[in-house]
Amino acid sequence: MKQRHDRLCLVEDDPIMGESLRQRFALEGIECEWFQNGSTALEALKKRRYAALLSDIKLPDTTGETLYRELLATNVLIPAVIFFTGFGTIDQAVRLLKLGAQDYITKPFDLDELLDKLRSVAPALFESTEQGGGDPVLGISPAMRSIQSMLAKLSDHQPNVLITGESGVGKEYAAYYLHCKGNLDDASQSKHVKPFVAINCAALSESLLEAELFGHEKGAFTGAVRMHRGVFEQADGGTLFLDVVGEMTPQMQAKLLRVLQDQRVQRVGSEQFVQVNVRLVCATNRDLKSMVEAGEFREDLYYRLNVIHVHIPPLRERREDVLWFAHQFLQLFSGQHNEHHYLLPSAEKCLSLQEWPGNIRELRHTLERACLLSTSETLGPADFGTSCLENKEARNEHSDLKAFLSDCEREHLINSLTVNDWKITKTASMLGISRKSLWEKMKKYGLDEEQHLAEF
Repeated sequence: MKQRHDRLCLVEDDPIMGESLRQRFALEGIECEWFQNGSTALEALKKRRYAALLSDIKLPDTTGETLYRELLATNVLIPAVIFFTGFGTIDQAVRLLKLGAQDYITKPFDLDELLDKLRSVAPALFESTEQGGGDPVLGISPAMRSIQSMLAKLSDHQPNVLITGESGVGKEYAAYYLHCKGNLDDASQSKHVKPFVAINCAALSESLLEAELFGHEKGAFTGAVRMHRGVFEQADGGTLFLDVVGEMTPQMQAKLLRVLQDQRVQRVGSEQFVQVNVRLVCATNRDLKSMVEAGEFREDLYYRLNVIHVHIPPLRERREDVLWFAHQFLQLFSGQHNEHHYLLPSAEKCLSLQEWPGNIRELRHTLERACLLSTSETLGPADFGTSCLENKEARNEHSDLKAFLSDCEREHLINSLTVNDWKITKTASMLGISRKSLWEKMKKYGLDEEQHLAEF
């Protein structure tokens, strides 16, 4: 059974379209409540929680924009809002996006593309409580849903977990999800989370790593001016995350194994032992099994760490997650920088086609850079560098240099016209060309405000 806030609110006065959408959503397992006017929809939205609102702009008793403004005025929170219409202007689209809507699409639209958009901006619609992971936090791809579900099942137990995957795929984030899922103080029903301590094993020399892991007494070595509790003690009762564990020296591997066997640590310079109780989660981007076979990693330690193995696939193998993460990051940066940005469909396509060798970390940095450097609220392929443009064009085997340059110019014109509300004088001034030149270029590419609605 679906959670009660995992519903879709559909507002559409056309009975044929409304019924068609409702039936298709039902086939997808989406719980949809359909309203044929704004007033009844408004009352329902005030009383019940929805994961998304999908509304027509033109309604019998109001407009979708007015409905949305009334919801905002009454502080009704809806995670995702999408509008569609057979009429409208680009001004209206920009207004709605500035208000916080996720998208604005025109009729007729492709239903599969609409479903893909909903998966990106409102993944809760596609999640059932049987999956065990709750609302998606690690991604919406089947692979990440499965991993999240498995981590949720492990939350009440405390086996050692080994997380593998390329650099930047989110190994620490997965460890933190496991920690938060299983370390809430259920007895008091509080939201106090027990310690989560992370350390990069490759960032420190062997001697410093030993002191950081196990702690040291005052005067144990030069510079030890006071007693220091190591990360095992700091994480007692909670989770200790050891990143890049494959880089440990053989000596440190032996000392780590001893701690795991005895469940106690000995600070450097001390003769006393301290009992510890931690959930140990280790991560590596290397193949530890191959390292064991090569004699580079202790076999007994490998089996201690690898009680539960979680492999996180690279982003290029779960492309459904690209736009989901992109929208998460845009929302984050909008709050941090107090500037709203949204992706043009062409930008979404480019981002989806990228290989992302740096995975989620690279995607995040790319989005943040675009938000900081762009002079427009709309982000197009050009805002993500030449690699995005080259990647886009590489998919078209019939393109040549002339076609590539024309495509870039057309995209830049659309971006500039959109941010300037399609005002010719203002746009020409920003581009540094005459009104006549701008008109000629718009004519060349078949650009006018009404026609662009079909592509928006």
